[in-house]
Amino acid sequence: MTILLCVLAVILIIIVILLSYKIHVLHKSAAEIKEAFSEKLETETNTLIDISSRDPYMRELADTINSQLRLLRDERQRFQQGDANVKDAIANISHDIRTPLTAIRGYLDMLDQKEMPEEVRRCLSIIGDRTDVLNQMTQELFHYSVTTSGHIAQNSEPVSLNRILEESISAYYAVLKGCKITPSVAIPEKAVIRGLDKNALYRIFGNIISNAVKYSDGNLLITLYESGNIEFTNHAEDLDEIQAGRLLDRYYTVKTANKSTGLGLSIAKTLTEQMGGSIKVMYAEGMLHIQLLFPPVMGV
Repeated sequence: MTILLCVLAVILIIIVILLSYKIHVLHKSAAEIKEAFSEKLETETNTLIDISSRDPYMRELADTINSQLRLLRDERQRFQQGDANVKDAIANISHDIRTPLTAIRGYLDMLDQKEMPEEVRRCLSIIGDRTDVLNQMTQELFHYSVTTSGHIAQNSEPVSLNRILEESISAYYAVLKGCKITPSVAIPEKAVIRGLDKNALYRIFGNIISNAVKYSDGNLLITLYESGNIEFTNHAEDLDEIQAGRLLDRYYTVKTANKSTGLGLSIAKTLTEQMGGSIKVMYAEGMLHIQLLFPPVMGV
């Protein structure tokens, strides 16, 4: 009887050891699958999940996940190709539309030199304004499609954020004055140098200032810090927190009738991130805050 109990005890111990080993292997395989799956989702790769376990159930699970990864990869490739095709089409259409718009503006300028009834002149003025708006929107579409397609190579060089910001504000002075917006500018005397594409930087600052023209109630505070952080703050009672949070989304505009494509800040976001910077929008107590940060780069 004692021998039988000893044998049973030994068998139970062996079973426990085998089960413990099996559980350990399953845990290890599950961890491998989890880690590999997370990696495949975060990076664009054609590799699939491979596990060391020979357990048929775990291998079947890995095969099932690999099948879904293949489908996901195919869908991603189709989306990227379709997105690229749409951007190319937008760029081509925008480019083609600009030519007749330029011709229309030329004819309108010629007609403006001629004698005509005041009512006709007023109608031509309206047509001219609408043509200019359409031309501006077409240019925004063109710049967005080209910017996001990566067809433009950026030329990074040491640039002074102080100088580029001052020149951008000066370029919009007449527009700001026309909208009765008096900017309050705080720029340090010490030059803040970053390795950036100056043309892209001009466009970023210009788009953000243009956004302030749309939503500001009359004030605009622009601050450059030595850390490379730039803040644009303006009073915007017409916005709310949800609307402000979507201003960086492409094609989003708060007012569909404000003659805008909703691409200005989206272009600014794309260009900023392409140069290693960051941009965020915040809204609190009726104030819209747009923050840019261009961290220093070694050697600049």
